[in-house]
Order: sequence, then C-alpha cells, then structure tokens
Amino acid sequence: MENYKKVHMIGIGGIGMSAVAKLLVSYNKNVTGSDMGSTDILLDLKKRGIKIYTKHADSNIEEVTDLLIYSSAIPHDNEELVKAKQLGIKTLTYFEFIGELSLKYSTIVVTGTHGKSTTTAMLGMILEEAGYDPTVIVGTLVPGFKDGNLRVGRGRFLVIEGCEYKANMMSIEPEMVVLTNIEMDHPDFYTGIDHVIKTFQKYIDKLTGKGLLIINRDDSYSEKIVSNRSVGYSVKINSDYYFKNRVLKDGKQIFGLYRKENGDEKLSEIILNVPGMFNAQNAIAAISAAMELGVTAETCMHALKRFNGTWRRFERVGMLKGSEVVLDYGHHPTAIKETVGAACELFQNKKIVLCYQPHQHARTKELFDDFVNTLIEIDASVLLLPIYDVIGRNEASDISSKQIVEKVRSINAEKNIIYSNNILEAKKDLEKTLDNQTVLIIMGAGDVDKFARDLVK
Repeated sequence: MENYKKVHMIGIGGIGMSAVAKLLVSYNKNVTGSDMGSTDILLDLKKRGIKIYTKHADSNIEEVTDLLIYSSAIPHDNEELVKAKQLGIKTLTYFEFIGELSLKYSTIVVTGTHGKSTTTAMLGMILEEAGYDPTVIVGTLVPGFKDGNLRVGRGRFLVIEGCEYKANMMSIEPEMVVLTNIEMDHPDFYTGIDHVIKTFQKYIDKLTGKGLLIINRDDSYSEKIVSNRSVGYSVKINSDYYFKNRVLKDGKQIFGLYRKENGDEKLSEIILNVPGMFNAQNAIAAISAAMELGVTAETCMHALKRFNGTWRRFERVGMLKGSEVVLDYGHHPTAIKETVGAACELFQNKKIVLCYQPHQHARTKELFDDFVNTLIEIDASVLLLPIYDVIGRNEASDISSKQIVEKVRSINAEKNIIYSNNILEAKKDLEKTLDNQTVLIIMGAGDVDKFARDLVK
C-alpha cells in the first residue's frame, strides 16, 4: 500500500469499495472515484474530500494515478479501465486489492452463505473491546463503527468478509477462517452444492501452519469440510463452544456460554439486542474466533451487549399505518424462513406481513421450489415484487415472481399471497393491509432499501 499515492476507484459507491476508499484516505492517499447516481454512501465519501465523477469517462483517469481498483460489476470495456491499461497503470479488482491488503495483516476471514456481515461486525467489536485494535471491513454499516462499514485499527488483525460469489474469497490470504454455513446459492456460478463444498474446501486448504478454522457443527454441509486444525461451535450439541438455556426477555435473547474443556461450567451469560436463532449462531461464531485468539468470555459478553445490529439486517426502520417496518437484506429461502421466525419470536401476538423482492433471475429459477415451499410454510402474509435485475450478471428472464405466486396458490389456495407489478402498486397494497396489529418485513438485496425508507418517512 505504501507504493500507492494516487488511487482511482470505479464503482466507488459499493459497500466494499467505499470502505476501501475510506481506508486509503486514512492512510493519506489521494483517492478519486466514479459511480452513477447519488447515494448517502457517495455523499459521505465527498465529505471526506474524495472527488467523485458521476459518469464513466476516460478523462477521469489522470496519468499520475498509481493504482486503479474496480468493482467486479464493471465490464472489461469500461472507458476508465481501458484508459488505465493503456497508460500502464496497475489495475486490481476489489478482491485482488483485498488480497494484497490481507498479506500485511493477520487476516481473519468470515465466509459462508449466510451471516457473514453480522458475524464480521460482532467479531470486530469483540476484538475492539479486547484492545486488539483491529482493522475491520464489513459489507454493511455498523452503528458501533465511526466509519460505518470500516474500522481503522493499528493492530495486527484484519477482519473481513470472504464473498463466495465467483469464489472471490480465494484472493484473500487467511490466518483464520470462520465458516458460518454452506448452502447452494449463486447458481450463475456454482453448478450445484458439491461445487460449493469443493470451493470452500479449496479455500480452507489455504490455511497453513497454525492457521485455524472456526466451523459451524450444526451445519451438515460444513461438516463435510476437512481441516487439520478446526474448532467447532454449536447451538445444538456440546461442541468446542456452545450455548444452552436460550430465553427471550424484553426483546432480548439471553443464553449461557459454554466450552467443552470447561465441562458444565458456564463461562458467561450472553445478552443480545438482536433477535433470531441465526443471530445467536452468529454470536457464538464470533465468540469462538475471539476466544481462540485469547479474548475472555467476559470481554465477549460486554462487546455483544452493546451490539445493536447493522444496516439492512433485521433493521427496524420506522412505522407505517401503525405497523413497525423491518428491513432485511436476505434473499435466500433460508434467510426468509429465519427472518420471519425471528419476527414471530420478537413480535408475539402480531401478524407478520412479508414484502419480498426476489434477487436475480438465475437464483429465483434454481431455487424456485425452495422459495415456494418456504413462502407456504412461513407464518406470514406475503406480497411479492418483480425480480430485481442484477447489473453484470447473466439475467435470462424466463422466470417471474408471478409464477411463484401462482405455484403457491396451486398448492395452498388458502395462503394469503399476492403479486404487485411495481413499487407504487405495492405501496397501495400494503397500506390496505397494515395496522397496529401487524409487523411489516421488507426483504431483498435490491432497491427495496429505498422503498422501505421512503415508506416510513
């Protein structure tokens, strides 16, 4: 990093890219970037003195630029990328840059299909509480971090998410890997679950010497991973780290933390301000990693007690027609089931209304039956939005949300499920449904974020 003085970033407004931009600024680098539109993230970058170009053009690239970092969504014929290569400027994808960065730290990579962002944030806060002063790059905004998706530290640890899409985590050199779970996702890259497992195995094989794997013993696919040095965590069995006696009280979940080597001695009582068994799993994963690094159970408890969730992860954003509105980034059948389940636990005696925007046609097509079965099973009324098209992905459109609705109705005619053609129609449909006896969950990884926030303004 010390060799770079002037850095340009294409797609600087992305959640990971913006974190890197802020990190570079913290190291007194001259940073510029380009992105489309106007978002809170881009406005924040401008306030930090970063020059943002609102359209892509080769004139954005200065000859004094030492490095160009670009989002994986940027096509190879992008004007700025082409110009940089013509000028002989070093170019790296976001993940290639993270790979270079990881070599300068003792890098802890949180990877898996679900729970990466929350587990990364929790672990970062625990290591901060312990005085380890970590650098943390997370794929969401964390209220506990001054820079949101970034914590700049001077210690030896880097905590970061390892995205499994296109096996992007392979670029990152880990000293510790936290594997949250494995499921079939990203069917535009993976051919099936065996391909997913083999890819994670290949990544775990990068751990050498004293490198350690923290693994979810409750997940059957994760259990297929082979490692010479692994530590397990569980919410169901007596693993290396586990918890017992989970209870819900005053909107919090409380459970006892145990470690196999300590027998039945409770190490600490963990109090979480965020709901859902999945968040208990995220917490025990973060605790396991931290305690293996020498952090005490008491320190873990204090850090997690002040963890109040993250942006777009069961985020309570406001009220509409007397109904509380929860926003969540989840876009997989398992995420839907877990999020609705958490809402049922937290908001007892209230009816749940789910407004879901499927994310990417390939995923919706590959997991069609899983989506149908999940939407039938969950204890919620359902409104489906059109599928969100993902820039830079192969988006064959031979599947639609309306087909999911029709399939659900053909199996269970009593299921309360409707389809809305667009955001405006969805707003009208929801306003007819909501009152002070309902809770609205708006889910999806697309532009429903803005929809949810506009609704509650």
